[in-house]
Amino acid sequence: MTWFTVGLLAGGLATATVLWLASGLTQPVPAEWRYAFVPLIGVLAVLRDLGVVPLRLPQNARQIPRDVLREGLVRGALRFGFELGTGVRTYVSASTPYLLALAVLLTGQRWQAAVLAGLGFGGGRAASALARYASRAGEQWDARLAATLRPIVVAGSVVTTLAFWLLLLR
Repeated sequence: MTWFTVGLLAGGLATATVLWLASGLTQPVPAEWRYAFVPLIGVLAVLRDLGVVPLRLPQNARQIPRDVLREGLVRGALRFGFELGTGVRTYVSASTPYLLALAVLLTGQRWQAAVLAGLGFGGGRAASALARYASRAGEQWDARLAATLRPIVVAGSVVTTLAFWLLLLR
């Protein structure tokens, strides 16, 4: 589980770094417009997570192949975690990671903010896997998660959007 978690964190960090570097391309757009766009998209994210707006998220809707795990215990777990941690080669069903990615891209904050966003994404994915493993009852854990996933997803997008509105208003 350790190498998998390291891979998740490294993948999230890699994606955040690419987004932060690409944020330089948005700098010609006035900062006020870029900053105002993020909470507005946040409202769209909340509406999407509530099921009010049927919006498909851009994602590579396929799973990481099992062949990755045949590369050996350490290398396979690290690579699988990395690919999952990037969020690029897997399912991402919630809007919040996209909102954070957009915020990193548009606001061009200090690199430390991008690092925290990337580690937060990878850490969130690691926490889910670790909680399932720690439950020692994977199928029951999956059932409980399925029953509570929608409120968790909606709460994530609401809290993130409110945070961006508060930052915009300060």
